Amino acid sequence: MKYYIIAGEASGDLHGSGLIRELRRLDSTASIRCWGGDKMQAAGGELVKHYRELAFMGFTEVLMNLRTIFRNLKFCKEDILKHRPDVLVLIDYPGFNLRIAKWAHQQGMTVIYYISPQVWAWKEGRVRMMKECIDKMLVILPFEKDYFRDKWNWDVEYVGHPLVEVIDTFRDSNLAIENLLTGKASESSEIIALLPGSRKQEIAKKLPVMLGVSAFFPGFQFIVAQAPAVEDEFYKGFTDQYPNVSIVQNKTYSLLLQSRAALVTSGTATLETALFGVPEVVCYKGSAISYQIAKRIVSIKYISLVNLIMDKLVVKEMIQERMTVENLKTELKDLLMNDERISELKKDYAELKKLLSLGGNASANAACSIVDFLQKKGTHKVSPTI
Repeated sequence: MKYYIIAGEASGDLHGSGLIRELRRLDSTASIRCWGGDKMQAAGGELVKHYRELAFMGFTEVLMNLRTIFRNLKFCKEDILKHRPDVLVLIDYPGFNLRIAKWAHQQGMTVIYYISPQVWAWKEGRVRMMKECIDKMLVILPFEKDYFRDKWNWDVEYVGHPLVEVIDTFRDSNLAIENLLTGKASESSEIIALLPGSRKQEIAKKLPVMLGVSAFFPGFQFIVAQAPAVEDEFYKGFTDQYPNVSIVQNKTYSLLLQSRAALVTSGTATLETALFGVPEVVCYKGSAISYQIAKRIVSIKYISLVNLIMDKLVVKEMIQERMTVENLKTELKDLLMNDERISELKKDYAELKKLLSLGGNASANAACSIVDFLQKKGTHKVSPTI
């Protein structure tokens, strides 16, 4: 079977790699061509484009890169038609992937979407097109199944969240036990993790504020998790002036496993941090224009996946003007010193993991669902139209 998989971000690369491994386990003849990153390539996918060429954050950043985006869309369609896959599997990344889904449907292709766009937050009107163009939707958040069924009469499949098995597997591996303390840090120093995001635009906005907090906690080592697609020198321009700050690359999970607390940019990282049981403050700061636009069109109570899944304020969210050094200092101190809050947080984290584990192994479930669906449906070839 010929699979064509498209992921456009670091989290999509992670989840796509798990899916590829499981597809190859179930289908010994699998030929997998993909857009993604190093993890998907290492799992056995033939990498066409790396996500570092695709990721643009915020409304203004997207507008500035429209020419590149349209060039990538055109190339993607041409490449799909050239390789004529039996199925197109799209992983999140809605701005790009929904355009591809609509086009692929017009070509008569089989389209499966793994990890739904967050239409429950904004642009709900896209669901009508999605329902028409996507042959099967696989979701990873427990409330999404009810949302699509109750509001849109669409029977989607909940497969569990892939981060649960990813993190459990890591905990059981020997990769976890390594010393991350460097420079002037003593062996007795405790660690505060800084996860400022995966793209340069968001790192430049958030990291300076996060670093400003380190001066108030001289007994702790603050360690920045470097994004795989961002070079060392970019970070050093921010961190060099801080004596109790260091950087690690490709060791985010080791960092979280050893951290006492964390300052985390909104997104998948908030969920990863919670699944490691690390008390966290969620941070968001975008361009003024992007934030004002988002505020008017996003219809959710929280920005953190932890809070959204639990449907209550489990972790504090410091958004835009509230993301200041003073506010982060106050919240971090509370996470380090308030035993009652820490205990309550741990209980909520345990309940969160239970909710996300109900579907079992998400990558295996998703791969089984895809293979079963293709076997029942059969496949057909397409006529080329760009």
